[in-house]
Amino acid sequence: MPKSAYKIDRLRESADLVGQTLGQVARYIEPGVTTRQLDRIAEAFIRARGAEPAFKGYRVGNLVFPGTLCASVNDTVVHGIPNDIPLREGDLLSVDCGVRLNGYYGDSAYTFPVGEISAEKRALCEATYGALHEGIARASAGRRVGDISYAVQQHCESRGYGVVEELVGHGIGRKLHEKPNVPNVGVPGTGPRLARGMTLCIEPMITLGTARTKVDADGWAVRAADGQAAAHYEHMVAVQPDRAEVLSTFSYIEAVPGAALDSLPAYKIYEPEQGIGVM
Repeated sequence: MPKSAYKIDRLRESADLVGQTLGQVARYIEPGVTTRQLDRIAEAFIRARGAEPAFKGYRVGNLVFPGTLCASVNDTVVHGIPNDIPLREGDLLSVDCGVRLNGYYGDSAYTFPVGEISAEKRALCEATYGALHEGIARASAGRRVGDISYAVQQHCESRGYGVVEELVGHGIGRKLHEKPNVPNVGVPGTGPRLARGMTLCIEPMITLGTARTKVDADGWAVRAADGQAAAHYEHMVAVQPDRAEVLSTFSYIEAVPGAALDSLPAYKIYEPEQGIGVM
């Protein structure tokens, strides 16, 4: 559903708080820290700013998510429940964070290196981050969701990586998950048509090996079936006539020394324009 300029401004505020929270969490990521400790830091930060964690208490059937963050280590693609296992040198940690601020949701994710990581994991992060921006580049009015999906798929599969099909991006607004779904595999020129003012979460979830997944006994954590590492990056965007306006930001992460990989491509993120939306 297309959003007015007012609603897009509110979503931008929520997205910015998610970015701030990820930046705060980034300050504490190091070997020996647990994801439960990071989760507590994130929840306190969000609540101190008058917002609520979007994921804590999120229900799917009889399952209720217990954490503020989805903290996914190594072969966990998404939805990892924060726990007391210390992070180790060389781990990959994907952190997905959501907030509800003034009735509007924000949602973004970033994959962090824990200390020094292998060249193989670094290349996976570079490809996943690149796929995110390839998808964003197709999120303009008049295109279709399949154009985004195909761009992500081709960018990663051409480099030999697995693209998870069961998990998708989504619309966002006063609900955390709105229509349309935004898959990471697809056919160009197919799927819902993109219109000015639509707000989407684009989020490639990519693995070193197989695209097949399995779910832990807790019903939440989704793992690569072959046990190889996965990466996940997510931005919120608003569809505009000739481009996507990126509402979320990784700038708070990038301001923390050593938090972001220095090898990630330098993509241009369009600056917000005042008053853009639909009336």
